[in-house]
Amino acid sequence: MIMHFRDLVTKCRSYRRFDSTCPVPKDVLRELVELACYVPSSRNLQPLKYIAVCEPPLVADLYPCLSWAGYLADWAGPAEGERPQAYLVMLGDFSISSDFATDSGIAAQTILLGATAFGLGGCILGSLDKEKTRALLKIPERFLPLMAIALGKPAETVVIDQMGEDDSVHYFRDANGIHHVPKRVVDDVLLAFL
Repeated sequence: MIMHFRDLVTKCRSYRRFDSTCPVPKDVLRELVELACYVPSSRNLQPLKYIAVCEPPLVADLYPCLSWAGYLADWAGPAEGERPQAYLVMLGDFSISSDFATDSGIAAQTILLGATAFGLGGCILGSLDKEKTRALLKIPERFLPLMAIALGKPAETVVIDQMGEDDSVHYFRDANGIHHVPKRVVDDVLLAFL
């Protein structure tokens, strides 16, 4: 069944706990990167490159280079058995451009939407130790590690809570472990029809 776009967008959440018994196939990782090849690019320079990290020892070695869920101060990240089964590490190629901001956001969201369509989930991790990541993955100096996109089969429930204009934007987990993400409502962000 084809998912409606609104359903795809609302189901596409930042998942931080995964079913470690479900690997992410290499062909799916390739397909996700291919989707990113088709998105708009500033000046059409297309300066992004990717490293697919899917071999279990390397996936485990990359984990300590990443920081998870800043608003959950008492949570250090997913435990063994809940960790992602693959990552796409996004790189900016300095030989093409030094500005990756627009392209990286568009590409990362497209990858997450694609993962959702495949029945997977993911989390964009912009807080990564760039030098440790560079050393671990043997990334040449012409590339800047921008982010890692964690991927796997979600093992948690994430819900959207509509928030009022003065409510906190901090996500949280309730007593049942359900992850709540406050989102502004359209009436608070659509200022006018002109």
